[in-house]
Amino acid sequence: MNKVTDVITFGGGCFWCTEAAFSRIRGVVSVVPGYAGGDTPDPTYEQVCAGTTGHAEVVRVEYDPNQISLSALLDVFFTVHDPTTLDRQGNDVGPQYRSIILYSSEDQRQTIEQYIKNLTKEQVFPHPIVTVVKPLQVFYLAESEHVRYFERNPEKLYCQLVIYPKLLKLKERYKQLLQE
Repeated sequence: MNKVTDVITFGGGCFWCTEAAFSRIRGVVSVVPGYAGGDTPDPTYEQVCAGTTGHAEVVRVEYDPNQISLSALLDVFFTVHDPTTLDRQGNDVGPQYRSIILYSSEDQRQTIEQYIKNLTKEQVFPHPIVTVVKPLQVFYLAESEHVRYFERNPEKLYCQLVIYPKLLKLKERYKQLLQE
């Protein structure tokens, strides 16, 4: 019997950007912003932004593997951020903005590692991929003001200058993956 849903956690810089991208993908059941990958229990946004918790801003993506593959989700992830910059995405700098994938099964780990090997072999990026790949230990929900940030604040300058161009890039490359 096939699983109904699966979960993968992505950190590709600011979670507002990654949430906006994944929430548009067909087969994605839910996208929840939060914090993971560090040691501090129950971190706040302010603590994570200070860069001292070890956590990254991430999104937990629940998806239906019968509708979308992990490889297709990886296509989206590696399109909407730069996996070659250590501890930064654009003007967002610090370990909380690192490129990270937190898997929840051995099958996911193998798929992710093979995917990254293929990107490296094909020289898709001009610099080495620095994406951290490790098992998810604990996921902490972000505060409610970060949930659906782009949808609630499309007029904000950050949304216009940073998030919107990522969504256009996603639409250009993977229109077939987008919800109608």
